[in-house]
Amino acid sequence: MTTDQDLTMDGQPATAVFAAKGVDVTATKDRGVIKVVNHQGLNGERPMIGDRVTVHYTGKLLTGEKFDCSRDRKEAFCFNVGKGQVLKAWDIGVLSMQMGEVCSFLCKPEYAYGFNGNPEKIPPNSSVVFEMELLMFEGEILTDDSGIVRRIKVKGDGYTNPNDGSKVEVHLEGRCGGRLFDCRDVSFIVGEAEDKGVPLGVDRAMDKMQKGECCSLYLKPKYGFGSEGKPEYNIGPDRDIIYEVTLKSFEKAKETWEMDLPEKLDLAAGVKDKGNQYFMRGLYNQAVIQYQRIISWLEMECGFGTEQQKTIQSFLSTAYLNLALCFLRMKDFSQVVDNCNKVIELDESNEKALYRRGEARLVRNEFHMALEDFQHVLRVNPANRAAHGQLLICQNKIKEHHERDKKTYANMFQKFAEQDTKVRPLAVLG
Repeated sequence: MTTDQDLTMDGQPATAVFAAKGVDVTATKDRGVIKVVNHQGLNGERPMIGDRVTVHYTGKLLTGEKFDCSRDRKEAFCFNVGKGQVLKAWDIGVLSMQMGEVCSFLCKPEYAYGFNGNPEKIPPNSSVVFEMELLMFEGEILTDDSGIVRRIKVKGDGYTNPNDGSKVEVHLEGRCGGRLFDCRDVSFIVGEAEDKGVPLGVDRAMDKMQKGECCSLYLKPKYGFGSEGKPEYNIGPDRDIIYEVTLKSFEKAKETWEMDLPEKLDLAAGVKDKGNQYFMRGLYNQAVIQYQRIISWLEMECGFGTEQQKTIQSFLSTAYLNLALCFLRMKDFSQVVDNCNKVIELDESNEKALYRRGEARLVRNEFHMALEDFQHVLRVNPANRAAHGQLLICQNKIKEHHERDKKTYANMFQKFAEQDTKVRPLAVLG
């Protein structure tokens, strides 16, 4: 029969080691998670809430029985710390660690597997011990292109976040190369932060933040000041910047389901104009935000009566067409094709959609498909001079492509013939 003293550390009962050397790392100091450092980590910063951490761990009962081990699986474990993705003890404990540190945590049931335990592995109401090694950590990546990385310094309150159209009040501190260049309190509408000189990356992070949160945002140039820089801040082109942002308060905009159709249509007109203004200033990412808002409001609406249906279709077609034009400028040609396809679903002979899709396909070297698009444009409008020009370009590209293929195959067959000539005498001798 085993007892709670079976698990040992350095030749002593584990509970005695935790009692003598352990540090309570809980916020309430209720001794729910006690930490003993086995191997010191590198001096430096610790993970912050939301960081992506990678750990190795071994879990044991106080009887000494091992119930889980990442090393046995030969695979480290990754999670976003402080986000409730793992045991409460892990969220608390890992935030206390440094890179390379190895430590043990004695975890009470309420911080581990609770009163019920875990069937077949953890008996009810059991304390457990985890040995953990922090292999690495990095900020939380907020965008697919890793252009915005967040590290939370102070966790916010509640479970709601600003949405596009929300009015937010924030405190900002911007730095570039360690130099403070921006320090102010400012309010802005989410999706329109550019109007207050706030970078796109700060705007796009708003819907991930909670009231009272303070975080550092690491912004690549696309989400900062881009290829033009910010002369008034003495920031050159293509510079990474860091913004510390505190969300002081916000008023949420109505969600789609909270608005009736007339309200959506009234708002759509103003949002379209705002998107057009951003487009004319070359702020394509900001324009995209506005046009996408229109689509999110109206794409599932049917309308009552012919006139209302026509109004909805007009707004949607315009939004998709404008998105396609933005993505053409941004050289995201897959998005151009996708948005043009949406318009063509509504109107199969839409001249602008066919033309812009043809432009994108031409750049993607899809010459035959581009040719078909420009031919369709000319069937709709034979006087479209630009389409005539693009048609000629497609025809020339197809011709060049065929010529290259002919040369490639000719050279290939010549090499085969030369090889046959060398091989044939040997065959005769055989």
